[in-house]
Amino acid sequence: MASVCFYFQVHQPFRLRRYSVFDSEPNYFDDYKNAEICRKVAARCYLPANRLMLELIRRYGKSFSVSYSVTGVALEQLERWSPEVIDSFRALVDTGQVEMLAETYYHSLAFLYSREEFRAQTIAHSSKISETFGVRPKVFRNTELIYNNDLAHFVQGMGYVGILAEGADHILGYRSPSFVYRPIGTDRIALLLKNYRLSDDIAFRFSDRNWSEWPLKAEKFAEWVNQVNGNGYLVNLFMDYETFGEHQWADSGIFDFMYHLPEHVLKRADNNFMTLSRAVGTYAPVAELDIPHMVSWADVERDLSAWLGNAMQSNALHELYRLEEAVKAAGDPQLLHDWRRLQTSDHFYYMCTKWFADGDVHKYFNPYESPYDSYINFMNCLDNVRARLRR
Repeated sequence: MASVCFYFQVHQPFRLRRYSVFDSEPNYFDDYKNAEICRKVAARCYLPANRLMLELIRRYGKSFSVSYSVTGVALEQLERWSPEVIDSFRALVDTGQVEMLAETYYHSLAFLYSREEFRAQTIAHSSKISETFGVRPKVFRNTELIYNNDLAHFVQGMGYVGILAEGADHILGYRSPSFVYRPIGTDRIALLLKNYRLSDDIAFRFSDRNWSEWPLKAEKFAEWVNQVNGNGYLVNLFMDYETFGEHQWADSGIFDFMYHLPEHVLKRADNNFMTLSRAVGTYAPVAELDIPHMVSWADVERDLSAWLGNAMQSNALHELYRLEEAVKAAGDPQLLHDWRRLQTSDHFYYMCTKWFADGDVHKYFNPYESPYDSYINFMNCLDNVRARLRR
């Protein structure tokens, strides 16, 4: 048996407007650009992809399932500028075949700096999901799949039954990502690992004409899924939802690929598609997995260097979280919300100076000409936050 677990990340940050040192108004975010991008991605990806997923669920019933993590900041933007996307997600959830996951509301790096803030954002996100879709998340995924043993312990204490991580070679060794694992030292939470090779075949290589497997057809991919049989139970395909229609344009054939994939996977009678919580409930952990150092799904290194790889990023994050106590003591809900929006990991991703192999990824949806412009703009906003605190 091979159970395919599709997990899609739905996220858009509140991008900052050009904010100079002479600005004094506390409106840091570029609503025009954010609305434009939100509507564009909704038209290219979210709406057609959701229609496709609903069609597949109606066609295959309980044999087809998917899971999503929709950030709080993405939900806020969709509510303001593309509410029809929220309705389409509700229609998916109402089928009972779609699971919503938990994460930090602001898609932040809070776990690295403040466990109190991390807990507050995770609770806020679960409440938002419950309020919007009428379901309570059972499985947790951290921002950009950042993970280590400490995170698993903490999240288990919050009551989640599963947690996701990158199935990187340097943490798996001889093991396969096609099994459920137990984070070392825990007793209730299960660890699900991304099959990065098969995930990246769809997310990154699908339209690459120089790839030896191009063009990738559903029949061929289903054969790769079948190869898991006898050496595991799960094919965990974790990727950005924008893979459909945005990163891989519609004319690449990505929607047709997804439409035909369940047909070919399910030709083998013991194959199926599962939500992540169902996978956790179906398959027992085969071993403990010890991951003491932070890993992520970003870039070739699969570490934190996409957000903490240079002095600008480290300084910006340090200065931001230094304000936590003062911001919370101020008792100003708008100030707190603005400070939390500034925690979104994308702001620090734009400051990354690693261009080389991962350059195109870092430039996607990046509003800045250079990482240095991003840093200066962010710090100007942070200076205004300090001024508001002094007032």
